[in-house]
Amino acid sequence: MSSPLLSSSKTSGLRGDPVAAPLRLWRAPSQLFISKGHDSYSKKQLLLRIGCKVRTSKEAAGRVLPEDAKKVALPSAAPPLSGDGGGSRQESGRVPVGNQKLGSAPLWVPLKRVRKKILALLSNLPLAIGEMFTIAALMALGTCIDQGEAPDYYFQKFPEESPVLGFITWKWILYLGFDHMFSSPVFLGMLALLAASLMACTYTTQIPMVKVARRWSFMHSAERIRKQEFSDTLPQASIQDLGVILMGGGYEVFLKGPSLYAFKGLAGRFAPIGVHLAMLLIMAGATVSATGSFRGSVTVPQGLNFVVGDVMVPNGFLANPIGAFDTEVHVNRFYMEYYDSGEVSQFYTDLSLFNMDGKEVMRKTISVNDPLRYGGVTIYQTDWSISALQVIKDGEGPFNLAMAPLKINGDKKLYGTILPVGDLDSPNVKGISMLARDLQSIVLYDQEGKFVGVRRPSSKLPIEIDGSKIIIEDAIGSSGLDLKTDPGVPVVYAGFGALMLTTCISYLAHSQIWALQDGTTVVIGGKSNRAKLEFPEEINRLLDRVPELVGVDDFVSNLTTEQRSLDSSSP
Repeated sequence: MSSPLLSSSKTSGLRGDPVAAPLRLWRAPSQLFISKGHDSYSKKQLLLRIGCKVRTSKEAAGRVLPEDAKKVALPSAAPPLSGDGGGSRQESGRVPVGNQKLGSAPLWVPLKRVRKKILALLSNLPLAIGEMFTIAALMALGTCIDQGEAPDYYFQKFPEESPVLGFITWKWILYLGFDHMFSSPVFLGMLALLAASLMACTYTTQIPMVKVARRWSFMHSAERIRKQEFSDTLPQASIQDLGVILMGGGYEVFLKGPSLYAFKGLAGRFAPIGVHLAMLLIMAGATVSATGSFRGSVTVPQGLNFVVGDVMVPNGFLANPIGAFDTEVHVNRFYMEYYDSGEVSQFYTDLSLFNMDGKEVMRKTISVNDPLRYGGVTIYQTDWSISALQVIKDGEGPFNLAMAPLKINGDKKLYGTILPVGDLDSPNVKGISMLARDLQSIVLYDQEGKFVGVRRPSSKLPIEIDGSKIIIEDAIGSSGLDLKTDPGVPVVYAGFGALMLTTCISYLAHSQIWALQDGTTVVIGGKSNRAKLEFPEEINRLLDRVPELVGVDDFVSNLTTEQRSLDSSSP
């Protein structure tokens, strides 16, 4: 590499100077450069400053030197020659020594240092593991604490007098937003911190590793090749034949003179980046779901309807209404299926959806784990109840008697109503009590509370109680529906799909092989980031297929031996 002196315009004109002496001189008005052999000693140059006036020793002894003249500056390299020999700051690009400011640095230098420190801190593996454990703990806490309840609920369940686990009270839950855990600032902040750690790790570790893996790195030293995880030697072989065999084994092969480089499984190096991106997708989708969704729940009796937008409540500051909120939902029918023991096994709701013009746009019967999806709104079947009984009394009716839920021990459901009998204006009105656990049977009691009998709805079988003939015409059920819009679900699904794919790809081994032709010997070495046991076995199988080189003398000798054996065997 030539020095700046020899690459200047003036110097380029002097290169053709036919000077035969080993020492060449280039003079400038105030500088003298001496170079031994321009091509071989261009880096060793001597700079001599020549004064304008020669002084005698007497004059020099009687003269007081200025303060700045007592200092000698030794430059580390020769400055470039300027066009006129004077050399200004603009022409040479150098700042005079007297005008330099010590300790000053460009503004971006400390910023780069701060950026490096931040990236090193965020890409720390223990920090990322701690973030994931914290997020997992918050998610577990969110499943233990009932979400979305009224403040009074937390006042009663988490009082200050008896904290749960010794410290969890309603103040912790409400102040930290743990009543809406997955949209709380603490949870979203931890997601953002983990996302920053993943991006920092990708930028500082994974991307540089991929760049290094993509380079064609030839080795020109047999000693370096023998220091690899696997090494071997083929005494009579050709590196070209080895390349052909490796190509047949699925390797990408590159030859440069006597050196060979081959690799396969480079996709395994890209997989960690894909894993990080997939995790970022999942967290982004979860954030959108937590801050940009609508949720609502409603219990609708059979035959009635509701408007989607009337029951939806925003779940975050990014939530925006959509066009499907104007859709009207009509419950055509609600019914249940039962086990042989009489327990409810499944319940169904036949729904019809109507647009603003009253036109039916969709109809579907939903059940548990089989929701209805329309225009970004998902309607789930989640619960049921009994809203009313249709009763005929003494041939009159039917009368709709509202059913009320009754509190009982356990998770069983029980609904009840009363049919007034006698004087309705009396303050002590008595009646016939009716209880139901489901839609398939109704239990009846007289005015004294004594059991009378059981009737199935729509059986048309009358029962006489206290002088009145009662027929249970029908039991009207109510469908419990949950509605939601969740724009983050597709993003989360895409993230999990990418995570599974990239996790499988990450198990692909990235294998590298180097080889060097040393005479008739080929030195081979290689390594793999995975498959430490399988890699040597695979290479040995490939090396066994490399043909052995046979010299001319050996070939003639083999032919002579075969000819003699044939002659001796012939009669």
